[in-house]
Amino acid sequence: MNPKATVLDDAAIRRALTRISHEIIEKNKGIEDLVLVGIKTRGVPIARRIRSKVAEIEGRELPGGELDITLYRDDLTPEKQTSEPELKETNIETDIDGKKVILVDDVLYTGRTVRAAMDALMDHGRPKEIQLAVLVDRGHRELPIRADYVGKNVPTSLEEVITVTLAETDEKDEVKIFER
Repeated sequence: MNPKATVLDDAAIRRALTRISHEIIEKNKGIEDLVLVGIKTRGVPIARRIRSKVAEIEGRELPGGELDITLYRDDLTPEKQTSEPELKETNIETDIDGKKVILVDDVLYTGRTVRAAMDALMDHGRPKEIQLAVLVDRGHRELPIRADYVGKNVPTSLEEVITVTLAETDEKDEVKIFER
């Protein structure tokens, strides 16, 4: 793949997550009954950063968690599977029944990851509402899913790939676009 452009650098990612944090507080009129759940892998550190920023603003922590959607993916059919799926732990700190759960992911593309995340979340309880926060929305939806909070909209072609690297997982904060 050929690098095409850097879409967000570390400062731009920091600003986007600060804005998303403020938008979450404003839309929900505070943080009462909110739970922030990161979709593994890169949604988890993004959710942690948002939780930290919200705590800084509001003076108290939001409950959170990590969601593994491996078994809920619709592309894990026996024909497409090359090996056993690698399961990661799901850990949600609090009961989500009757709460507003904000799912957090790095890139929103077809919507299939979010659909799988909603299915996985429902196995852990019945939230009052599910909202979605993403660092990048690149378009090309296959399902009727949209984000409530977006760090940056990046219109892409189907030949382009968006990569998100984060210090927690990749040693550097950056969002790049590549040409296949």
